[in-house]
Amino acid sequence: MILSSLFLAAGNPFAAWLAKLHETFLVNDRYKMMIEGFGNTIVITLGALCIGLVIGTIVAVIKYLAEDSRTLRPAAAVCDLYLTVFRGVPMVVQLLIFFYVVFSRAKNGIPVAIIAFGINSGAYMAELIRSGINAVDAGQMEAGRSLGMSRLQTMRVIILPQAIRYILPAIFNELIALLKETSIAGYVAVVDLTRAANLIRNNTYDAVNTLFLVALIYLGMVVLLEQILKKLERRLRKGDKR
Repeated sequence: MILSSLFLAAGNPFAAWLAKLHETFLVNDRYKMMIEGFGNTIVITLGALCIGLVIGTIVAVIKYLAEDSRTLRPAAAVCDLYLTVFRGVPMVVQLLIFFYVVFSRAKNGIPVAIIAFGINSGAYMAELIRSGINAVDAGQMEAGRSLGMSRLQTMRVIILPQAIRYILPAIFNELIALLKETSIAGYVAVVDLTRAANLIRNNTYDAVNTLFLVALIYLGMVVLLEQILKKLERRLRKGDKR
């Protein structure tokens, strides 16, 4: 703050702003907290995405196969209950329940956050994947069955690869939503990007630079993912033309 005051007195607001940045992020190596938070955000997002894809695929396949199988209908009912609960309860409430109730003895909030976000994401992934499965021509299942494969084998070898291609853009959109949603991980003492900025703000009373920097970092990550998504969509369109 002394440097900022000196530069302001000298009539150089840009230099004062640079001095303020120095005091906010470089003094006491506070920038390391931002780097740690950024890394934790990426770990939570990618970990939750993997869990969500696995759970979503299992739920989608069970619900699809249960349409023609009485033995799978109880499992499909459980899946419907799972979808209703995890899509109906706010994510922040789920996160608090996982940390303070389900994993109340956990000392590290990052694995708990990954599990909580992953299970929640699985509920949305399930509907995305099921829509992709339904988009595949029904004759594909009949073709697989005529080759001697079981319904599950046909699903794994023939239908799912085609379904994933249809829903890849939607999966990227879910990844973007998941990335932004992890900003609430600080509720369970996880030093993610948002939490790191908030801690720095509390120590330096510099709300403008810390919060705007976090907003720019999130914006940059989202724009990068959107650019990757656009390239994927262009490749998929070229593949369809062939």
